[in-house]
Amino acid sequence: MKILVTGGAGFIGSHICDALLEQGHIVHVVDDLSGGRRENLAPGVVFHHLDIRESAIHDLFESERFEVMIHHAAQMDVRRSVSDPSFDADVNIRGFLNLMEAGRQHGLQKVIFASTGGAIYGEPEYVPQDEAHPYRPLSPYGITKRTTELYLYYYEQQYQIPYVALRYANIYGPRQNPHGEAGVVAIFTQRMLRGSQPVIYGDGHQTRDFVYVGDVVRANLAALSYPGTAIVNIGTGVETSVNTLFRTIRAYIDPAVDEIHAEGKPGEQMRSVLSYAHAQQEIGWTPTVDVKQGLGRTVDWFREFEATSEAV
Repeated sequence: MKILVTGGAGFIGSHICDALLEQGHIVHVVDDLSGGRRENLAPGVVFHHLDIRESAIHDLFESERFEVMIHHAAQMDVRRSVSDPSFDADVNIRGFLNLMEAGRQHGLQKVIFASTGGAIYGEPEYVPQDEAHPYRPLSPYGITKRTTELYLYYYEQQYQIPYVALRYANIYGPRQNPHGEAGVVAIFTQRMLRGSQPVIYGDGHQTRDFVYVGDVVRANLAALSYPGTAIVNIGTGVETSVNTLFRTIRAYIDPAVDEIHAEGKPGEQMRSVLSYAHAQQEIGWTPTVDVKQGLGRTVDWFREFEATSEAV
């Protein structure tokens, strides 16, 4: 198939591109490189340096006639969404609508959407949170992700374009960007490897559901072969505290690193953990990499990346 991956030069998207190429698909990427890196893309990927809000998106869809769009391009900084909700909506909603209008006019047959679990559900009423959990987003980012899901429902009803929305937990792994707030694993890992002091914000008892990027790639491949429409959580069902995360990474790198805490971030969610039962039932997906194993792989990659960067 001819597949467009938006945000494909980024952390998650580039891993998906690798897997799609291995399966023999024709892979195009749209990315403005605001967060992604051209070096993440394997040979064979057709790259388009575009913002998803640009009018040139329509020309691209008209000329290439993509069958499937895997949509990962986004304004993904929760704190920026709070400080500038208009920008967040401009990228995440207007940009998405620009893609969908181009797609529905030029033969798009399916959409796989990178949604979010924790940011949509908010502080849990019960755990693990399943897809029936009430929506209580605490940020404009979570609101735009849920809004996109509703627009996908509209495009399916109006134009018969099926979709699979993958509500991600906290994803980590090789190539993760250590700049910004989303990549706590990458931030801790890079700082420890460089001999600088990582900081835990708050008491560190806040928990997240950390899912390895390789498992997320498998979820996207399962969604690609899924014949219908679905909204599913992609998580592990396991809570890991930030303190445990820090100590596990420290054990891999340098047990002598101090554990330093600073004042917590206002409004930070205290718990988030997702049930994957529906994903198992609908698209046949289950996580395979536990957090200790995944952190070991991630540290190994960052260690090699840091060594290569120093050599250059």
